[in-house]
Amino acid sequence: MANTKSAQKQAKQNEKCRMRNLARRTAIKTALKKVHASIEQNKDVALTETLLRDVAAKLARAKSKHVLHRNTAARKLSRLTKKFNKSQAAQPAV
Repeated sequence: MANTKSAQKQAKQNEKCRMRNLARRTAIKTALKKVHASIEQNKDVALTETLLRDVAAKLARAKSKHVLHRNTAARKLSRLTKKFNKSQAAQPAV
């Protein structure tokens, strides 16, 4: 337990920040799963693009808030975009 008032306050702030970061990471994981599922099921392209943009925004926000390392965010987005583009190339043009 913290001995001083400032240490108590810092512990409280750390816990709030930890919970906020956990929520952000969880939201990113959920959004990533939705995009992966949409790509694998060959759902509507517009829906998948919308989900992909949503994930990109969440990753950028997490990167700027230092929830994720910048390289981690870039890697996740790069792999996801690559998977999406590959799935689009595999689909026959209508």
